[in-house]
Amino acid sequence: MAKSPVLDEIQQLDPVRDCQRIVSLSNTYDFSFDVARSLEFALFRTYCVPSISGLLDRTGEFAARPQKRYDDTDLIVSILMEHGYESDRGKEALRAMNGMHRRFAIDNGDYLYVLSTFVFEPIRWNARFGWRGYVEQERLAMFHFWREVGKRMGIKDIPEDYPAFEQYNVAYEREHFRLAESNVRIGQATLDLFLSWYPKAIRPLVRPAMYAMMDEAILRAFDFPRPSKTMRRLVEGALRARAVGLRMMPPRRRPHFHSKRRSKSYPKGYHISDLGPPRPSTQTE
Repeated sequence: MAKSPVLDEIQQLDPVRDCQRIVSLSNTYDFSFDVARSLEFALFRTYCVPSISGLLDRTGEFAARPQKRYDDTDLIVSILMEHGYESDRGKEALRAMNGMHRRFAIDNGDYLYVLSTFVFEPIRWNARFGWRGYVEQERLAMFHFWREVGKRMGIKDIPEDYPAFEQYNVAYEREHFRLAESNVRIGQATLDLFLSWYPKAIRPLVRPAMYAMMDEAILRAFDFPRPSKTMRRLVEGALRARAVGLRMMPPRRRPHFHSKRRSKSYPKGYHISDLGPPRPSTQTE
């Protein structure tokens, strides 16, 4: 059975003081794929909230540049998790993210909910499909990491402990998830974007598989078709089989930095200043 090369170190670290180190080790060695996939589906969850999907719909970014918007978010989150919010790159990524958000009037409750998905969706994915389970230090570090990021974003009233923030996450979804036209447009645009990454010949198979990864609350909020029980079993079984396979393979010995990949929007590489929607043009005399 594979043994994590970083787990011993993680278990010796403090989840408050060392949250940046724990999140980086966990993400770059053991769960790079899992965190990326869980946060893709976290995006779908946030779009189930009409106030969030409505704002995104009004910006026009999904209609004009869906791949770039995805890549920008993906890269900023990856930089923060891999390098930490106190690193030079992390500080620059935070400035870029705050600059994007500063242009819009965003409700603090919506900010809080989106922040909570970055904490709990990777943890929930890991509980279902991880090749090893998160240890307590990893779960708590994820909370303290994103809580500190939230503070640096100016988000107010962030719960002070893990259980309270999880309770907020669950209660917010129960109150705010509902069907809306903006949900449908943003949800469909996101689904089309994800499908575009696959060859056309297999997209008819990928689409129902993606529906099978969504729970009933998401399907209702987007008015997506319900997948069959057989499709759900096939998709979940494949992901659990992947976990079993990984346990039998040699563990990763070198870190994998998702932020260094060649993304579709930046095939020749990028600068953090490139991330975000185009700046308004200015004329000089």
